[in-house]
Amino acid sequence: MSDQPVSAAAPAVETSLVYTHGLAAIVTLLISIGFGVLASIEMLVPDLVGNIPWLTWGRLRYDHTQGIMLGWLGNAFFAFLYHGIPVLTGRRITSLRLGHWIFGLWNFAVVAPGWILVLALVQFLPPFFSRGLEDLYVSSWYVIGGLIFTLLAYPMGNFVPELVPGARGAAFSGLWIHDAIGLFVTPLALAVIYFVIPAATRRPIYSHFLSMLGFWLLFFLYPLNGTHHYVFSVIPMSAQIGAITASTLLGVDVIIVVANLLLSLRGAGLIPRDLGLRFVATGTVFYLIVSIQGSVQAQMAINRAVHFSDFVVGHSHLAMLGFATFAAAGGIIHAWQRIPWARYNPAALEWSYWLLTAGVVIMVSDLTIAGLVEAKLWQSAAPWMCRAMCRGRRRR
Repeated sequence: MSDQPVSAAAPAVETSLVYTHGLAAIVTLLISIGFGVLASIEMLVPDLVGNIPWLTWGRLRYDHTQGIMLGWLGNAFFAFLYHGIPVLTGRRITSLRLGHWIFGLWNFAVVAPGWILVLALVQFLPPFFSRGLEDLYVSSWYVIGGLIFTLLAYPMGNFVPELVPGARGAAFSGLWIHDAIGLFVTPLALAVIYFVIPAATRRPIYSHFLSMLGFWLLFFLYPLNGTHHYVFSVIPMSAQIGAITASTLLGVDVIIVVANLLLSLRGAGLIPRDLGLRFVATGTVFYLIVSIQGSVQAQMAINRAVHFSDFVVGHSHLAMLGFATFAAAGGIIHAWQRIPWARYNPAALEWSYWLLTAGVVIMVSDLTIAGLVEAKLWQSAAPWMCRAMCRGRRRR
């Protein structure tokens, strides 16, 4: 937010849409995790499902990743927006009926979620513009930027690669791979964090200047990042160097953002009592770790060693399961607690926090260590089969 904390009142909040998107987020999270577990088992038992095309590893991996991003996080962000936008603007969302259409299309027309963002723009942006842009909260800036930039990036990553052959098409696809995280997930997760911290602590964000500096650096730098997936490829070296430079500068941006957020949490305690605040505070710490990790990983000397290892898998899970999931969960909890008729179990939320935190730390630590071991073996002169067998013996 800017200089003042968000008001505790929530004028004209469509609580039914907060509730339905929140439930859909939890259901799709469980389904997506199921896909991920089955895909991981198939890595150990490749013939587990026989020749069923829709249950092959490649399809399951796609179901898992897209389910997490669009099913779990997409629904969680929509639930937050239906609560947050009326609070931020003092105005209703555009249409309750349009909200029902967006819910149905987003969750059941699963091949078209990118284009449904057009409807999301119509639903969520007019309240900001009707209020005027002079006094926008920082959370509002991230909502507007996330929705608009994602709509612009979606065609580039999903249609341009079909029209541009070879490595150039792959480069465009790589831009979308990261833009989906950097221009959709990250801004909306930060919108949640910038909303919940002042709302729960009843104090303003530490520095509005640092908030806006972090906002503009994110949207200037992140669109260039995706090409760092293709370091040491046939893509022109100038594009690779540009992506590495942007990745490095983005690490600086994240340090600025996280420092501002942690300073805003002063007085809330190391482990805040408010569960929504606790989730977003932990997500903020994960954001710092995963972003510094990404900046280091983009450097050529590191990338050449870890690119094909489990280090990358740990990095991606820390981003989506650590940073984004904790922010989204904090947003849902904060909004859910303000629905007068919605029920929840505080003890279950307490357990979920600690289990999630322990699970993320253990899993990411294991994958990171395994990735470093794999990287060392990868750099050795031993034949590939020897490296794979040695890795297997070390894991056992």
